[in-house]
Amino acid sequence: MKQAPEIYDYLSREDIAAFSEKSDARAFLTLSVQLALFAAAFALAILWPNPFTIVLAILLLGGRIQAFGVMTHDCAHGAFFKSPWLNQFVGKWIVGAAGHVPLEAYRRYHLDHHRYAGTPDDPDKWMVKNYPVTRSSLKRKFIRDLTGQTGFRDLVREFKTFTWEGNGPTLVFHLVLTGTLTALGAPWAYLLFWAARLLVYPAIHRLRQISEHGVVPDRDVLDARLNTGTTIPRWWERLFIAPCNVNYHLEHHIFAAVPPYRLPALHRTLVERGYYKHHDCIAHGFGDVIRRATRPDEVTPIAA
Repeated sequence: MKQAPEIYDYLSREDIAAFSEKSDARAFLTLSVQLALFAAAFALAILWPNPFTIVLAILLLGGRIQAFGVMTHDCAHGAFFKSPWLNQFVGKWIVGAAGHVPLEAYRRYHLDHHRYAGTPDDPDKWMVKNYPVTRSSLKRKFIRDLTGQTGFRDLVREFKTFTWEGNGPTLVFHLVLTGTLTALGAPWAYLLFWAARLLVYPAIHRLRQISEHGVVPDRDVLDARLNTGTTIPRWWERLFIAPCNVNYHLEHHIFAAVPPYRLPALHRTLVERGYYKHHDCIAHGFGDVIRRATRPDEVTPIAA
């Protein structure tokens, strides 16, 4: 995405170079934390099986599926690991596989989103073009998500477009996951993944889409402060909805080469230097996102 010249009034070339520096150690730490949470969700349900731990495990897994997708996104940009080989391998065979995201196909599609954001050619615009929507409309969308209708639709699409090159890593992931859980004596726990994938993740994914481009002042201009949003989440929202700093989407659109572990520092610097002044582009929590994304239902006048 082309940057408005004003950004260079707030960041020097040296600043940009520092924020864009990749670290394999920090990337591995981010990946390790998310894999540990993924394993902990299964362990929680297997070791203490009860309705509370089962629900909590499913919610945690939904957040991890989101995290795997986010890390695949960062690998697709070459903005996670310093090593291009690691971005490719981890993006395809680990996080892309677990998140059901074919790396190469996603990269081709997503780079067009960055190239054309703020123009009619943005391939993601259709997802958010009607926001704000009525409260009843958003409620219907979330009902479809939480009852599995959206997840099942997406799964059918995956089956119809299956190729070994694109989806083979996901098949391998599921074979490894089922084999591991069976070896642990808990093959039933495999269903937890699908409960998260079909019943929880679609709602999380929708919230992310809305927060990024659904609550912005103007999707048809090039200034990222007008066509993209950032959300400052609460701690539990980071855990379940916005892992891996995916909430700093405006900053990501300004400089897509900045790795996710440096986005908070970039955000703080831009706030301190007044880049967002006079722009209502930062939501505080996902409750604020929903408020911005909705409008009151239309009231039909009662005939006299």
